[in-house]
Amino acid sequence: MRKIFDIFKVKREERWLAIVMLLALVALNALVLCKYYDMFTPLKKWYWPLFIRNFHISGFDPITYSVVSDWTAGYNVFRHPLLAFYMYVPYLLNQALMWLTGKNCAIFIVAAIQIFCAFYSALFLSRILREIVGTTRREATMLTLYFFSFGYVMVSAIVPDHFIMSMMLLLLALYVSGRRMKSGRELKMWQTVVYFFLTAGTSLNNGLKIFLSALFVNRRRFFRPAHLLLAVLLPAAVIWGVSRVEYAKLVWPREMAQKKANAEKKAAKERKERELRLAQARRDSIAAASKFETEQKAMKADGNAPDTLRNTQRPAAIQKNPAPRRRQRQGRPISNEGFMRWTDITTSRVESVVENLFGESIQLHQKHLLEDEYRCRPMIVRYSSPLNYAVEALVVLLFAAGVWFGRRSRFLWLCMSYFALDMLLHVGLGFGLNEVYIMTAHWAYVMPIAVGYLLVTQPQRRRTTAVATVALTTLWLWIYNAALIVKYLC
Repeated sequence: MRKIFDIFKVKREERWLAIVMLLALVALNALVLCKYYDMFTPLKKWYWPLFIRNFHISGFDPITYSVVSDWTAGYNVFRHPLLAFYMYVPYLLNQALMWLTGKNCAIFIVAAIQIFCAFYSALFLSRILREIVGTTRREATMLTLYFFSFGYVMVSAIVPDHFIMSMMLLLLALYVSGRRMKSGRELKMWQTVVYFFLTAGTSLNNGLKIFLSALFVNRRRFFRPAHLLLAVLLPAAVIWGVSRVEYAKLVWPREMAQKKANAEKKAAKERKERELRLAQARRDSIAAASKFETEQKAMKADGNAPDTLRNTQRPAAIQKNPAPRRRQRQGRPISNEGFMRWTDITTSRVESVVENLFGESIQLHQKHLLEDEYRCRPMIVRYSSPLNYAVEALVVLLFAAGVWFGRRSRFLWLCMSYFALDMLLHVGLGFGLNEVYIMTAHWAYVMPIAVGYLLVTQPQRRRTTAVATVALTTLWLWIYNAALIVKYLC
C-alpha cells in the first residue's frame, strides 16, 4: 500500500513546478470562492436550485456543490456511475464543518479537490514528458505550463465538475502505462480493473481508455480469455449493473416523486386559471349587460330609434404575436432514444473544429466570454482578431508535427488512441458537439505530449527554435486566457 502512494510524492526536481502550479491554482480558485462565497455558504433547506440557477461559468454544472451539500445521486448515473459515491466522504466532511461553523463549506471542499487533481495532473504530465517521452527537465516544465495555458484546461481546474478529476485519472493511467511499456512489464489485471472503476466511475466513456491502455501495453496477451473475461467483460458488466441498480433504487423513485409533484402543481395551476377565467367571464357579462342597459336608457331619453343603437359587441380579440423562434442549441440527433439523443448529425464539423475544438478549447473567445451555450451563447462564436487564428494554427501545426515526428512511438499511439476515441464521440457522432470545448480536459494532454516528441527528435538548432516557439506561445496563452478569466470572475 505504501508503494502505491509513493507515486504522489513530489520529487526534488519537481519542486519549482509544484510551487508555481500550486500558487496559480490557488489564486484562480480563490477568485471563484470570492465570487460565490456570499451566495453559496449560507445554510439552506434546498441546495439544488440554489447552485443550478446561480452558478454560471460556461457550460459546467455545479452538481458537485449540491451533492457535497446534501448527498444524493445527483449526477446522470449512466454517464457518471460512481461519482456520487466518490463524493460521499466530502459530503460527510461538509456536514461536520456545517455543524462547527454554521456555514456550508462545499465550495471550499470542492475547491480543494480541484486543486489536488489539477496539481497532480501537472506532476503526472511532467513525469510522462521526462521519463517516457525523454525531454529535459526544463522542457517538461515548459510543456506542462503550455498545457495549463489552454483556456478550458484552466477553466476545468476551477469549476465544480468532473473533468479535472477525469484528467488526473487519465494522466495517471498514461503514466503507469508508459512506464510498463518502457520496462516491458505487463499491465496487471488488478491494475486494469482498479483504473477502470476509478475512471469509468467518474465518466463512463473514459473507462474505454483504460482498456486501450491494457491493449497497447499487453498487446497479444490482452486477448487471453481469462484477461478478457476478468479484466474487461466482468468490470464492464458490473459497472453497468451498478448504474441500473443505482437508477432503480435512488434516481427513479425521486423522478417519480418529482413527476407526481409537477403533475399536482400543474393541475392546481390549471384549476386556478380555469376559476379565474370563469370569474372574469362573469364580470365581463355583468359589465356588458350594465353598459347595454345604460346606453339604451340614454338613447331613449334622446329620442333615438332602437335600430340606431350602436353595436355593443366587444371588439375582436387582437391576434397575438407569434412566439419567438427558439434558439437552436444543437443539431438534429441520430435518434431521440437513450444515449443517441445527445448526438448531432447536422452541425457543421468544420466550424465546430475551428471555433470550438481547437479554438475555444485553447483560446477563450472575448465575445460571449464563458457564457453557457444552453442559456445564451451561440453554438459558433468567431474571434474578432486574426491573431487568435494565427495562434490556433500554430498550436495545431505543432501538434501535427509532433505526431509526425513521434509516429514510431507506441506510447504516442496509445495517447492518440485516447484522442481518437474522443474525436469519434464528439466530432464523429456529435456527442456534446455544441459545447465540445468543455471536454478539453479529456484529450488536450495529447498535444504537449506530441510536442515533446517533436523536441526530442530534432537536432539542436531546430530544437532550440521549437522550444522558443512553444515558450512564446505559452506566455501568450497564459496572459490572454488568465486575463479573460480574471475579468469574468471579477
